[in-house]
Amino acid sequence: MTPRVVVVGAGIVGCSLADELTARGWTDVTVLEQGPLPAPGGSTSHAPGLVFRTGPSRTLTRFAAYTVEKFSSLDVDGVPCFEPVGGLELATTPERLADLHRRAGFAASWGVPGEVVSAARCKELWPLLDESVVLGGFHTPGDGLARAVLACRAQMDRAVARGARFLDRHTVTGVEREDGRVTGVHTDRGFFAADHVVSAAGFWGPVVGRMAGVDVPLQPLAHQYARTRPLPELSGATAEATRPILRFQDADLYFREHGDRIGIGSYAHRPLPVDPFAVPAYDAARAAGREMPSSYPFTEEDWAPSWAECRRLLPALRGTEIESGFNGVFSFTPDGMPVLGESRELRGFWLAEAVWVTHSAGVARAVAEWMVDGRPSIDVHDCDVTRFEEAQRSQAYVRERGSQQFAEVYDVIHPLQPLKRPRPLRVSPFYTRQQELGAYFLEGGGWERPHWYEANAALVADFGGGGGGGTLGDPGTPGALGDPGAPGAPGALADLPARDPWAARHWSHVAAAEARVTRERVALYDMTPLRRLEVTGSGALAFLDRLTSNNLRKKPGAVTYTLLLDESGGIRSDLTVARLGPEHFQVGANSPADLDHLLRHAPDDVQIRDITSGTCCVGVWGPLARDLVQPLTGDDFSHEGFGYFRARRTYLGHVPVTALRLSYVGELGWELYTTADLGLRLWDTLWEAGRDLGVIAAGRSAFNSLRLEKGYRAWGTDMTTEDTPYEAGLGFAVRMDKEHFTGQEALRARSEPTRALTPLLLDDPAAVVLGKEPVHLDGVPAGYVTSAAYGYTLGRCIAYAWLPAGLAPGTGVHIEYFGEKLPATVAGEPLFDPGMSLIRR
Repeated sequence: MTPRVVVVGAGIVGCSLADELTARGWTDVTVLEQGPLPAPGGSTSHAPGLVFRTGPSRTLTRFAAYTVEKFSSLDVDGVPCFEPVGGLELATTPERLADLHRRAGFAASWGVPGEVVSAARCKELWPLLDESVVLGGFHTPGDGLARAVLACRAQMDRAVARGARFLDRHTVTGVEREDGRVTGVHTDRGFFAADHVVSAAGFWGPVVGRMAGVDVPLQPLAHQYARTRPLPELSGATAEATRPILRFQDADLYFREHGDRIGIGSYAHRPLPVDPFAVPAYDAARAAGREMPSSYPFTEEDWAPSWAECRRLLPALRGTEIESGFNGVFSFTPDGMPVLGESRELRGFWLAEAVWVTHSAGVARAVAEWMVDGRPSIDVHDCDVTRFEEAQRSQAYVRERGSQQFAEVYDVIHPLQPLKRPRPLRVSPFYTRQQELGAYFLEGGGWERPHWYEANAALVADFGGGGGGGTLGDPGTPGALGDPGAPGAPGALADLPARDPWAARHWSHVAAAEARVTRERVALYDMTPLRRLEVTGSGALAFLDRLTSNNLRKKPGAVTYTLLLDESGGIRSDLTVARLGPEHFQVGANSPADLDHLLRHAPDDVQIRDITSGTCCVGVWGPLARDLVQPLTGDDFSHEGFGYFRARRTYLGHVPVTALRLSYVGELGWELYTTADLGLRLWDTLWEAGRDLGVIAAGRSAFNSLRLEKGYRAWGTDMTTEDTPYEAGLGFAVRMDKEHFTGQEALRARSEPTRALTPLLLDDPAAVVLGKEPVHLDGVPAGYVTSAAYGYTLGRCIAYAWLPAGLAPGTGVHIEYFGEKLPATVAGEPLFDPGMSLIRR
């Protein structure tokens, strides 16, 4: 007997999910829909159907690729559910043309065929274009148009044939639960018992979520779509569409054919948020003269500027007018990604929300795998409902950031570019001192995070910029950094070349100075935003040891780097576990998903608490770190008295701290933790003690450079659940001789890795890449870059990339950066201090 599943919503996601679940043998599926089928009036019913697969998110691209693959195999009465007319993105500015080369790089990284083409080729593909305003385009021949309602019908038919049922005109009015688990849903036409309930309600998701007591962080917004009158240039058209779907992103517009008419969508207007609790039901919307609940009246005043841009690009439109238009409602989240997964607070209640037609089948497959097999076959951490911090879940936050996501849909977004509002939201106790030092803040998880400090600009005293002339300081100048020495020598720092405008965004030469000071003196790093969990109880040791890959059965005072694996041996997260007492552990974790995972599996004799917000952390790192810290305490901080990967509670001056002898930058030092109320006192104590040593505050830009020089991985960027420890170069954190840990059997059953996370050094000292670029081996794409940063100690840009296993150091590859193939070489690791002598001194 298969589990009973109720899916709320029969739009494209609900229909796709019913098909995917029943295909996996879960056939007791009931799909409830408040409107009439097959077009019940949600976002699917009005969706224009454009499917562009390529973007910076590998996950979304793979969702879209599966949607194209699946819909291409479906038809209804001989009418295909997908029309592969291709996609064409246009550039009318140099900045956009450069970005199209970057997007072509994403396509190569993620395996989507595409190429940057000339303006003349754009004209061939779309004869109605004014070629004179176009600089070039990005053509993806496999993209096209999804007939969303038809795809719903096709998947409904398949699911029904396997045993599912679809019930329209059933409005969900409540979600029933017992002992923290969902037991069914109430509707206006009766109760439906269920073991699992999936909210696939689209922009009504927050309404269903409230019934279940589950936050659904999405904001519905209205988006303009219009159709022209018939065009003489398209007269006689017999097909719905033959030309590529078209994006004119410089004007926030897209186009598609509707026979002899043109359909036009616009993101150029002001955000138009919609209250999901105020959207009328289907019949009420029809009674009010609207075609469907998701279709709001067309606002002419918002359309006028877009219409002028349409006519500039497509002169044929100058002789016609808009025949019809509407403002269609669909969903945005604070980060623009879907919201997927099971609620921990209400077990068996799943979300498949904020999903566009483009990604619908891929999302449905992932959620079905998650439900049936316990995990998706691809990494979905950036879609997981648990990813948002508590401070990112307020209605005000979701509304403001969702609206900003709408406004930025077609913007050229730098990978480091933070959202503008609301800031500052979360700040460490050191924030005022950081402001006084001229910190340049970026944002992550709601935290203000310094990337460098303008107070350190004087350390770049003699740096000349441009072309790499100059050094980072005269050894005779007080406060300067000295002779950079030979590239590659410990503590040396090569002259810095000029950066291209893209790589120079959110970057400063000051970061190089901060890295240099960390290598030669000592620096303070604010590590407060890194997640800290407290795990206590009589079962704490057994619990953590069972869930993680390394040996945690060590005496109090030990610190262990270990991995959270899933049942297939993939890396859920990496953790740093400090045993502070027999039944007391401090766990350095990554995302809220780590806390969620531990809480889901914790037995009654284990207590878990997130202590991040109530504590703070300073990383004190550099060869003079001991000289700074030792005078502040009576405890022995020598290497013999306080060894590497050890923990101790002590006082620094008046401040009680938990000190961990760790370093993520490859230098001597400690992570120092205290409570938030004492954070400012800790900073000031360290700052005053370090004055004569030349201490500085250093930011995340220098930090990222230094950690890559040591080859330290960043979970979520360098490795995910798709990667095993042995592929990621983390086999040292696995103890296969342990009695049992999650993922152990899967690792035993795996064959030798065929891919590996591989360090590369760019050959040209002036070359820089930033991440996600394709890597070419023997002339063809063979992998992609995960993390990248300039190694200031090495005088080369470092890039870690997923590539075929077994590439020997010295192997030549090329990294494609904005269309240019930059030579790089496979390197051995770690790149800096391979003997670990500096970190253990």
